[in-house]
Amino acid sequence: MNLLKGRYPLAVAIGAVFGALSRFYGTEFAKAIFGKDFGFYGTFFINVTGCLLIAYILTLAVENIRIISTELRLMTTTGFCGAYTTFSTYGLESKGFLDKGDITMLLIYFVGSAIAGMIGIQIGVLLARSSVQRS
Repeated sequence: MNLLKGRYPLAVAIGAVFGALSRFYGTEFAKAIFGKDFGFYGTFFINVTGCLLIAYILTLAVENIRIISTELRLMTTTGFCGAYTTFSTYGLESKGFLDKGDITMLLIYFVGSAIAGMIGIQIGVLLARSSVQRS
């Protein structure tokens, strides 16, 4: 498997460092402007810009508008956007169902991900709280 060798993992790792740092500083910037109770503005901005960026890059690459090397594509999409926000991938995959006209799968995936994510959050909170001994 060629993707496991050479420059590809390094490209993803480099992009991920910058994506994670961008997410961190973007959220902190929003908190500094709007207050810590409004940090979700940063998350919202990051999610939307991540969707815009991954769609832009993959459209350039897939539609041959620009020649983008595999390493650069992996660095920017899987690495940067993946660390910046997984919401960008969620948006892109949802668009794929829409483009195929598969409205049933679009609704199951789009709504199901949000609901399952919230359930996962609740379960994680309950598990964490139940594993802590209170003093």
